[in-house]
Amino acid sequence: MNLPNKITIGRIVISIIVLLMLLIPWYQIGINFPTFLVGNVLVNIKYIIAGVLFAIASFTDFLDGYLARKNNEVTDIGKVLDAIADKILVNGVLIILAYERIVPVVIPVVIVTRDIIVDVLKMESGNKGKVVAASILGKIKTVFMLLGITFVFFYNLPFELISIPVANLFLILATILSVVSAYQYYLNIRKVLKTK
Repeated sequence: MNLPNKITIGRIVISIIVLLMLLIPWYQIGINFPTFLVGNVLVNIKYIIAGVLFAIASFTDFLDGYLARKNNEVTDIGKVLDAIADKILVNGVLIILAYERIVPVVIPVVIVTRDIIVDVLKMESGNKGKVVAASILGKIKTVFMLLGITFVFFYNLPFELISIPVANLFLILATILSVVSAYQYYLNIRKVLKTK
C-alpha cells in the first residue's frame, strides 16, 4: 500500500475518533471536559480537541491527493478510500452538529442529498466508460466546508468576539456551491448519460 493510501486510512481513523468524541455521553461515564471563558464565549475543551483532530484530518485530505498526483500513485482503491474518508469526516460531523442544534439541519440534508446524487451520476458515467473530474467549484466547496466546520468547533473564535459569523458564512457558501457544483457535474456528463 502506497503512502497516500496510508494517509487516507489515517484520515478515516481520525474521523471515527472525532465522531466518537462527539457521540459518547462522557458525563454518563464520569468524564467532564473543562470549560473556560474566552471573552463572553463559554468554550468546552471537548469541541476544541475534536476541532484540532478535524483540522488534522482536513489537512490530510489535501495531502494524500497531492502526494498521489505528484508521485503518480493514484489508484482505484485510493479513490474509494478517499471518498469513504470524506463522507465519514464531513457528513458524519455535520449530522451530529445538526442533531446538537449547532448548525442548521438543512445543511447536512442538502450536502448528503447532493453527495448521493453525484455518486449515482459518477457510477452511471463510470459504467459507460466516462470519468468526469471534479470541478473547481466542487473543490472550493470542500475548502469552504472544512473551514466552516473547523470554525464551528472553535466557537467561531476570534470572529465571535466581534460578532462576525464566519463559520456560518463558510457553511452557507459551501452548501450553495455544493448544489451549483452538482448541477455543473450533471451538465458535464448529461451527454454520456443519454448514450446507450
